Amino acid sequence: MNDIDAWVWWLVGAAALGIPLVVTAMPEFGMFAVGAVAAAVVAGFGFDLVVQVLAFVVVSVALIAVVRPIATRHDRQRPQLATGIDALKGKQAVVLERVDGSGGRIKLAGEVWSARALNADLAYEPGQEVDVVDIEGATAIIM
Repeated sequence: MNDIDAWVWWLVGAAALGIPLVVTAMPEFGMFAVGAVAAAVVAGFGFDLVVQVLAFVVVSVALIAVVRPIATRHDRQRPQLATGIDALKGKQAVVLERVDGSGGRIKLAGEVWSARALNADLAYEPGQEVDVVDIEGATAIIM
């Protein structure tokens, strides 16, 4: 075991830290793996064990302190591109069959949808343009 250089052990440690990174999807393990690679580089230049461990700790802590808050902030952001029914809210549609509080049909995004008026007292006639305010199941709520 003494025949193997220290930098090889640090690379083995980096690979070992990469396994839980893949299995658990915890980015902290990746940051520790990068710290181990930094320690391997320091060991490759011939520095002693104290400097190697110090390089591992400094790089790992720096990555956790800098990268983790940025990753957390990006993870909490809502996607800018609305998809599915969220993309249909706020769109305009054309009434195909009279729509009132009990139902009707509209053409929304090139498809025929069942629709219901948001205000049950109002009715929309064929050809009228309306706004989709919500989607409940397969029914568009319009106004």
